[in-house]
Amino acid sequence: MKILALGDVVGPAGLAAAASGLRPLKRELGADIVIVNAENAYISNGLDVRSATVLLESGADVLTGGNHSLRIHDSFDMYDENDFVLRPHNYPAAAPGKGYTLFQTGSGVRVLVMSLVGQVFMDGADAPFNCAEALLGTLKGQYDIAVADFHGEATSEKYAFFHNFDGRISVMYGTHTHVQTADEGLLPKGSGYITDLGMCGVTTGVLGVKPETVISNYTSKIHHRFEKAEGPTALCGALFTVDEKSGIVKEVKRIRKDYPA
Repeated sequence: MKILALGDVVGPAGLAAAASGLRPLKRELGADIVIVNAENAYISNGLDVRSATVLLESGADVLTGGNHSLRIHDSFDMYDENDFVLRPHNYPAAAPGKGYTLFQTGSGVRVLVMSLVGQVFMDGADAPFNCAEALLGTLKGQYDIAVADFHGEATSEKYAFFHNFDGRISVMYGTHTHVQTADEGLLPKGSGYITDLGMCGVTTGVLGVKPETVISNYTSKIHHRFEKAEGPTALCGALFTVDEKSGIVKEVKRIRKDYPA
């Protein structure tokens, strides 16, 4: 089976690119399930109901989250009611929604998708290693293949997580930095990984934001409100080919589709 994972959708431009390009990309690659990180899909930060609806109707099967997921209070009911819109699993239990879901593909494969956030250089959250370990134990026998979106800043933390769960979580990838890494690969016990999928958004900005608003922060220490960049866009992610019976990943392929402004 093939699992397509796309990095952080950033603002209206990223949302528009996903809305028009996601279903054709899914068809082109023959993906059985599409997982999209949507924590930045709103015009500022966070995920609003409209953006989530657009992504799900455009071909996404599961939306994962990150440190901005719960910025919009109007979305809390959505997190509670929709099993396929996730916030980080290692957030406090009192937070709206949940951090994992079980998705069944058309061929009957049960896929566990978990959304996690890192601790290094990030806002406070429970230990992602411990939370993932407990979740795998609780759901043992209820899934065939496990997938983890590790939303984190530090490469070392992501790599440590990948190695720790090699052979137990088939597909593991990082999100959050908005920069696609070139380190996709296979681990000794059969898992596939990439440190960061990159983003779905404008390619000429600074991580999807207008350059001048970011540069000012560095050159004058005057913080201006970040405005989303405009221009050509790209959908960035990775395609994982997984053996359905063993859960062993056969191939990891970086994906980038560019679209003119």
